[in-house]
Amino acid sequence: MNKTGVFYHPSFSRRSYLTRGARLEDFPQAIDYLLARDNIVLYESPPIEEKWILKVHPPELIRGVEADPLCSTAWHSVGGVVLAGEKIWIAEIYNGFALIGAGGHHSGRDFFGGFCCFNDVVITITYLREVHGVQRYAILDTDAHHGDGTRDLLKNDPDVLHVCFCAMDTVSPDGTKVDVRSPGGYWGLRGKGDSNLDEVYANKVVDEFRPRVVDFKPDLIFWYFGFDTHQGDYGSLGLTKKCYLDIARFMRQTADEVAGGRLEVVLGGGSRTDLATAVIPPIIEVLAE
Repeated sequence: MNKTGVFYHPSFSRRSYLTRGARLEDFPQAIDYLLARDNIVLYESPPIEEKWILKVHPPELIRGVEADPLCSTAWHSVGGVVLAGEKIWIAEIYNGFALIGAGGHHSGRDFFGGFCCFNDVVITITYLREVHGVQRYAILDTDAHHGDGTRDLLKNDPDVLHVCFCAMDTVSPDGTKVDVRSPGGYWGLRGKGDSNLDEVYANKVVDEFRPRVVDFKPDLIFWYFGFDTHQGDYGSLGLTKKCYLDIARFMRQTADEVAGGRLEVVLGGGSRTDLATAVIPPIIEVLAE
């Protein structure tokens, strides 16, 4: 039986760098009906060991994170993302969803901010390379804002395809670092009468990511998913749950085709409890189909 893992720590529901209030306050009870299934497993996210952080960030950044009370969940957040990647790679689970209390994609080698503390995805890549010899990765970032920290850390790494939906269109000379101007938002279609923005955005993801990831042939795929793009959240691009579910189905199918099903969804930005409760469980359900 193919299993889907959900990675969570109780601190994520009490405090978080990415919320105005506790955005995950309805968890884990919001997914109780999913956890009743045999193919969905809940894991408690452990704290990451400092030695793995030090392979990506200098000691000065760690001391800065320690001094920031809003980063108190950072160690368990990264630990859950790393554990998810490992469980997927060793085939204990087929795919996974990592809930977090502090984000990662605005954390570069020696800077952090923008609601992010340690770069969870890059630390996971580093861990999997050193412990399991997993070399090649693809990242789709559909958070509302550019994953500048992830790009800073991976800009010279040809074995990571990083496709980020943001406010600009750029492609690196080797084709592995790609920025795509997002439909919607202040730079896109919102406010211009487009009633099919969900479809426009999801189709753009398919058009820009699929041919690249098929050619790239990664060992594991990350989807950095932020619901801050939802109507009414702080990074609103005018999207709704329909768009996220369309992307989730596409990512599940694409991972099945090119990466042996190995897909990790990492929660990014988003502040509203009602939206977290409405959109996260259905995405987990898609992963477990």
